[in-house]
Amino acid sequence: MFDLPVGQGPVHITLLMGPKLVQPVPAEVTQALLSAQITATAGERSGFQLAFDLTKNGIINRRLLPEGFFDPKTRIIVTVTVKGTPDVLFDGLIVRHEVGTSNQPGHSTLTLTGEDLTLLLDLEERTARYPNLPPSERVLAILRRYSDYGIRPDVYTEKIAQPPHQDLRVHYQTGTDLQYVTELARANGYTFYLEPGPNPGQSSARWGPEVRLGIRQHALNVNMDSNSTVDQLTFAYDGTAREEPQARWQDPGTRQSTLLPQPPISPLRPPLGKRPTPALKRRTLSGTAKQQRAEAEAELLARAAVSADVVSGSGSLDVNRHGYILQPRQLVGVRGSGRAYDGDYYVKSVTHNLRPGSYQQNFTLSREGLEAQSDYVRP
Repeated sequence: MFDLPVGQGPVHITLLMGPKLVQPVPAEVTQALLSAQITATAGERSGFQLAFDLTKNGIINRRLLPEGFFDPKTRIIVTVTVKGTPDVLFDGLIVRHEVGTSNQPGHSTLTLTGEDLTLLLDLEERTARYPNLPPSERVLAILRRYSDYGIRPDVYTEKIAQPPHQDLRVHYQTGTDLQYVTELARANGYTFYLEPGPNPGQSSARWGPEVRLGIRQHALNVNMDSNSTVDQLTFAYDGTAREEPQARWQDPGTRQSTLLPQPPISPLRPPLGKRPTPALKRRTLSGTAKQQRAEAEAELLARAAVSADVVSGSGSLDVNRHGYILQPRQLVGVRGSGRAYDGDYYVKSVTHNLRPGSYQQNFTLSREGLEAQSDYVRP
């Protein structure tokens, strides 16, 4: 959806709610919406907070709230439409609501707080056995349990193959589905998150490397006079962030321990910066000696990749001025910040802030070094 211009049009919000299957909320509910804040972050659960006007004799206060319309675990989908272009921003569950009552007319509010559908994976601890299944097959087996909510698996095979050996070890899950899937992602240098859309009621469950290849979003322009599309943009360069992990592995036949070679991280993190930062810290991983060699190599690769980003950026923009809705967990170019910081970045997080007449986004960016790989940045 990031390629569709939203131009300067008005912003419309559509709310769908229900126990599992959703339907449009009464018009009075949408009209009572005061503000919406939705945050999506790479590798983390997304969340929202919606504030409504709680008029004393309104339908929310009089009927919907007491009848359980906003009870926890109610599903809610938020779609924003700008100039006829719809974009599903959120699909999740209400986890709590707060009522603020005021003596002043028009100042009483109902605030809903919720999390995305990964909450479903985190509600129940279970003990499960996965004989002869590599990590990606185990993740697929878990995600199939949630197809009723329109969750489609987007699962990638491991960068380092880990064929199962049932005669040596059977893998068990002892926590929640989310804890197990997230742990498998971490051990392989992958990320796990739900991406809502493209249609309401659908979500894509990505278990794989971060999206650091492919089409870039339209550039964030700063310090370019009338062509600037970003209100502010700040960069930081932390030279101590990157670590060089070390792992030892013990051959079960000879009992000899060897230091595993350092893997290239480019299969997980294709370089976005021209001048990557060398690692100043060296860390020794624990527990790798008793693992299968492929598992130890995968963990070594994962730890090397996860600390690679030393350059971070943060800023804010007005969607109508920028002309596009900035999407998290994808690539975007930056122009106007100088030779050191121009170029492509990975969008780590985006917070959508919507109020009547205003659609602002706060965002964070990251990459592994200074200077752009290419002189060209997509406008």
